[in-house]
Amino acid sequence: MNLQHRIQILIETGKYMRGSDPEWIHVKKRASEQNAWFIPEFIDYAIQNITDHYLNDEKLSSWANQYQTGDSNGDPKNIGIVMAGNIPLVGYHDFLCAFVSGHKQTIKLSSKDEVLLPALVEKMASIDAKVNEFVHFAPNLKGCDAYIATGSNNSARYFEYYFKKYPHLIRKNRTSVGILDGRESEKDLELFADDVNLYFGLGCRNVSKIFVPKGYDFLPLLNAFRKYDFLIENHKYKHNYDYNLAIHIINRTYYMTNGSILLVESPSIFSPISQLHFEYYTEPSEINTGLNMQEVQCIVGMNHIPFGMAQVPELRDYADGVDTMKFLSGLNGSSHQGPGIGSRQMTGS
Repeated sequence: MNLQHRIQILIETGKYMRGSDPEWIHVKKRASEQNAWFIPEFIDYAIQNITDHYLNDEKLSSWANQYQTGDSNGDPKNIGIVMAGNIPLVGYHDFLCAFVSGHKQTIKLSSKDEVLLPALVEKMASIDAKVNEFVHFAPNLKGCDAYIATGSNNSARYFEYYFKKYPHLIRKNRTSVGILDGRESEKDLELFADDVNLYFGLGCRNVSKIFVPKGYDFLPLLNAFRKYDFLIENHKYKHNYDYNLAIHIINRTYYMTNGSILLVESPSIFSPISQLHFEYYTEPSEINTGLNMQEVQCIVGMNHIPFGMAQVPELRDYADGVDTMKFLSGLNGSSHQGPGIGSRQMTGS
């Protein structure tokens, strides 16, 4: 399969993903039934982003042609990929990079997201059976030439140990922050609600902490967040909300809420599910100085990523800012490390 043929397979698969084939509808239903965090709305949102921004013919060709992938890879490596499962198809970009670069890949799926990607690979194989020679799924990764692994800070230590003899790209916990100045319009705040609440806030690109000026009026923000009042109907989300609310009541911690999300002042940029941390600033310059950028995936607002766009990454928006395609295109046996993707802290089951 040359590069153009690989791209064409992906484009055809994108059409299938956008369609209403009964088989695909059933796959999405199974994914939602398997993982209560994968509600249909969020599965469809993830799929739309992939088809619009990853599987767009012009974007995909332009992106792939930047790298020395060659028309066909004469020396394909076997890339072991450990995927996360915090949001639907979160590992798709790694899969895409390996496939476009012409490498073989052996994928260890997260138990939380083991329905969608295999179904898409099966569809790709129905277009060209050679896909089965390049993509494999396995419960354990052994004998691979290089590794890409996504997980928590704790699991990253194990990855670093087990994969230390091979070229590797290891990702750890990360999250995102927002910067508000009090001049945001109602529309801005409505878009910002997406940055915070999409996928129940479980993605590393979800905003888990905001920085606001002293004297900030939180009422318009809490009203904008009512767009996601339906989250509280999810039993897993509600369990986390009730648990965190009870902790604040018992500890007499000051909090604000609209009934579906808690706002709590905290220095930590990581917040539990159903909770958003905030911190006051006097000058915007103070914010970047105090941030550990090894923990930050992206920054939303005030001269950074526009409101509503945190969970709309493009092909060139690599996790942790580490160019996955460059890593794959330049495999030469040397070690290659990178910091990580992360998920929000969960309480309960």
